Amino acid sequence: MSSPRKPGKLVADRRYSKKTETPRKPAAKKPRKPRKPAVKRGRRGPVGLILGLFGWLFRLFFRLTATVVILAVVGIGSWVLYVSSTLPELDTLLDGRARGSVTLLDREGRLFALRGDQYGGAVTATSVSKHLKNAVLATEDKRFYQHIGVSPRGVASAVRINLAEGRGPLQGHGGSTITQQTAKLLCLGRTYKPREWDSEADFVADCRQSSLERKINEAIFAMAMEMKYTKDDILSIYLNRAYMGGGAYGAEAAAQRYFAKHAAALNPAEGAMIAGLLTAPSTLSPTANLERSQRRAATVLRLMEEQGYLTAEEAAHYQQNPATLSSQAKNLGGGYFADWVMQSGPEYFTQDTTQDVVISTTMDPRIQAATQEAVLKVFNEKVSESSKAEVAVVVMSADGAVRAMVGGRDVDATGLFNRASQAVRQTGSAFKPFIYATALELGYSPYDTVTDEPYCLSIPGQPQWCPENYTRNYKGRVTLVEALKQSLNIPAIKVSESVGRDLVMRVARDFGIYRDLQDVPSMALGTSEATLLEMTGAFAGILNGGSSVTPYGLRELRLKGDQEPLMGSGGGIGERVIQESAARQLTWMMEKVVSEGTGRRAALEGWQAAGKTGTSQEARDAWFVGFTADYVTGVWMGYDDNTPLKGVTGGGLPAEIWSEVMARVQNGTTPKPLPMEEPEAPAPPPPPPAPEVVQQPQPAPTTPGRTRRVESNAIEDVLRSIFGGGN
Repeated sequence: MSSPRKPGKLVADRRYSKKTETPRKPAAKKPRKPRKPAVKRGRRGPVGLILGLFGWLFRLFFRLTATVVILAVVGIGSWVLYVSSTLPELDTLLDGRARGSVTLLDREGRLFALRGDQYGGAVTATSVSKHLKNAVLATEDKRFYQHIGVSPRGVASAVRINLAEGRGPLQGHGGSTITQQTAKLLCLGRTYKPREWDSEADFVADCRQSSLERKINEAIFAMAMEMKYTKDDILSIYLNRAYMGGGAYGAEAAAQRYFAKHAAALNPAEGAMIAGLLTAPSTLSPTANLERSQRRAATVLRLMEEQGYLTAEEAAHYQQNPATLSSQAKNLGGGYFADWVMQSGPEYFTQDTTQDVVISTTMDPRIQAATQEAVLKVFNEKVSESSKAEVAVVVMSADGAVRAMVGGRDVDATGLFNRASQAVRQTGSAFKPFIYATALELGYSPYDTVTDEPYCLSIPGQPQWCPENYTRNYKGRVTLVEALKQSLNIPAIKVSESVGRDLVMRVARDFGIYRDLQDVPSMALGTSEATLLEMTGAFAGILNGGSSVTPYGLRELRLKGDQEPLMGSGGGIGERVIQESAARQLTWMMEKVVSEGTGRRAALEGWQAAGKTGTSQEARDAWFVGFTADYVTGVWMGYDDNTPLKGVTGGGLPAEIWSEVMARVQNGTTPKPLPMEEPEAPAPPPPPPAPEVVQQPQPAPTTPGRTRRVESNAIEDVLRSIFGGGN
């Protein structure tokens, strides 16, 4: 067996120690050829100097530009960060109205009109109908989810369009993103302060101004919003604050206003119509012009198709079947009645309210509809289309509660001049019942007599006044009831002078004809002025037994969500003006006007009716005011510019309109007798005394039931001594 061997070394032994190791000689370096100096091309001579200068300037400009850009980015970023830190929480930005809303309910508690700034409640970008959301994006900002709040491409495109259309670069199309529009709706964080602005309208106008400075601030605010809120948050603010016409702020209010449904339930046609309003909400509103609104919605549907939100078939279907107003939306204007309630109510709860208010009114929708139908029927059948004559009608209960109001030929208009409550016109012979009311209150009888004859009065400082009857005929001796029935002028003047003009004025004022009554004899012919609402209210005082009334339409006012009212009615029955017996006898006299006199065209089949015709000087105004046992109705006709009517008197078209209105109002109800009292018939004259008996004159009785001459010899002598007179 062989002995074991040590493993061999892997590295050879050093043959020499370090000390004895001879160093290697470095290899000899080859001598290098000397370099020729590089020729600097392009820098020789003046050309090189110029190019070098430009290069230096370019590098300097580049460095400065880069520095400015960096500083600008840092500055803008700091500005955006600061603005972002000042923005409030999302919930405080959803309801941006400066005014509250007013909801008007009829006498049955049903909604019939909306006023003020309507807000249906907060919605979000995810809770509204996807069709509405898509329509808004397609119309207003198709790159909304890609940009940082501003869109340079959009701004450049808007400037190009504005210049091409001959406007300034910032006039017209703004190229604003939805975020920028929201910034503008927020007025860049400013709030309205009444002490700093003449009106809210001035504040809003200032917020909407376009200038370079405003655009820069708007862009900063928009980017700050993008930092603070999510895209859906910004879109939610926009959908809640944007004005969408018809008094509606926000998508929910608009959906309820136009379609009577929630914003989450809108179909593509409805969503397109609401989105289309954003460019011009007032003019494109479907309540203002439905056809124009539908045309705009068709354009929005096309944009939705182009951007992939709808198929071609869907877009075509909804373009051929456009959205229409709900039946409720068509009737939410409220017409003249709602306008009057808003004007007559307390301003801080109607016109200037900052809270949401609910007003319960006296309006009866059935009576309102009947009144409108009657007016349209008469005008369509009996008034020339070329005529510019206007009309007003008021229907109320005996306590002054107004049930219907029409203020012009456009019977359901809103926001126009209301001739029922605003037109102050001469009353003509419709004033005469107040003269006879005064006489009856003083104890005169409807059977007392007065002579209808040519008559003149001398008025100090004026030429002699000789009034005439409308027919220029005279009836001789007539009873008071006959004088009123035939609307005779001379007897009315004589009775007014006999009882005293001051008393007649007091009675008229107490009944509600409170405007300036002139203490002159012609007052008896209705030269005083009043509105139709005031005249109708005054006649309601006769119907209710002689007590004054204040016409009213507001029954109760409360804040939305509250059960307890803040205020109740401001009208109703007031102080007694004449005794009930006098009012009942006057009603009996006025019934003769309708059944036998100048108001025969107002007669109602099966119903007792009382009233009075009236025609002012030169037939500028024609009136008929009358009542049944249930309702008082006043009708006025005339021209807004006081042009005389042709062939129209109070006993003509106004009486016919009155009859048409009341026939519809009373339809289906049981006829009731008027609250009237026929006076005791006069006793036959006593036989002449025997010649030998000298009869001493006795004073005339002051109680009804005895025939009496209003102008006794003694009174005639006094009047003639004061005023002069003739036969």
